[in-house]
Amino acid sequence: MKIAVLDAGTLGADLDLSPLAAVGEVTTYPTTAPEQMGERLQGVQVAVVNKIKMNAETLREAEALRLICVAATGFDNIDTAYCRERGIAVCNVPAYSTESVAQLTVSMALSLVMHLTEYRNFVHSGAYSASGTANRLTPVYHELSTLTWGVVGGGGIGTRVAEMAGALGFRVVMCRRKPETRFDSADIDTLCKQADIVSLHVPLSDETRHLINAERLASMKGGAILINVARGAVTDEAAVAAAVENGKLGGLGVDVYSVEPFCEEHPFYRLLDRDNVCFTPHMAWGAAESRARCLAVIVDNITAFFGGGNQNRIV
Repeated sequence: MKIAVLDAGTLGADLDLSPLAAVGEVTTYPTTAPEQMGERLQGVQVAVVNKIKMNAETLREAEALRLICVAATGFDNIDTAYCRERGIAVCNVPAYSTESVAQLTVSMALSLVMHLTEYRNFVHSGAYSASGTANRLTPVYHELSTLTWGVVGGGGIGTRVAEMAGALGFRVVMCRRKPETRFDSADIDTLCKQADIVSLHVPLSDETRHLINAERLASMKGGAILINVARGAVTDEAAVAAAVENGKLGGLGVDVYSVEPFCEEHPFYRLLDRDNVCFTPHMAWGAAESRARCLAVIVDNITAFFGGGNQNRIV
């Protein structure tokens, strides 16, 4: 069996891919352009991908392909209808990155609540030494127990973030489809109005696209913090950028974007020099332990599929 890892560069140079060799003959590529897909998938039965789009255009010459393994939980880069039509199975890796994503979410929130960038820059720029004053207390910050954290999405990551936020002293309000008993619950519009921090943990779908839009941003508390570690298009990015620029949002933390990497024309590019903005390069999922766990499940998915099983099958 031939296995092609088509964008190994997105998995981290430190990740040992040798476990894949136990189930097939492995070829790895740092990245693969759409025009290279046909050649690289010739005779390949299993494609392992993270971000690459798999659709009619990129898969039309992949005659031997039987299985696509997504090195992620989300699979919006896969045209599942086309794969079903072609008889190509698709497997993902659920729940592997819960701790890693929750960790970044909370780190972003605490940094933005405490204005750490502003205070750090004041000292590191030499302004503190030149001030002649022993301390500085602006921008103003607040104790966590006085703040409400709104968690949008009650899956594994959202629930873990809610647990961490509660342990830190925040009042937690959760918006989720299923009934909620551990935390206060609210619909999305009520949550946006109540929360000092809103963090997003939902998959991208027709229902969640631009879930956070200009209207909901306008309804938020002045100075609220928004954190998106879900998918870029869950927010209207132009409206979010405008809310930062006009001061409606007091802080913004984002790890995911509608275009990755985003270009100079993207509305977020205008925000790069702002101290109350924290942009990270889609790395929330990627703790070393998380990536190793993901690879182990991919190996299990391949073994299960060729053994007649349906482990983590999407298609």
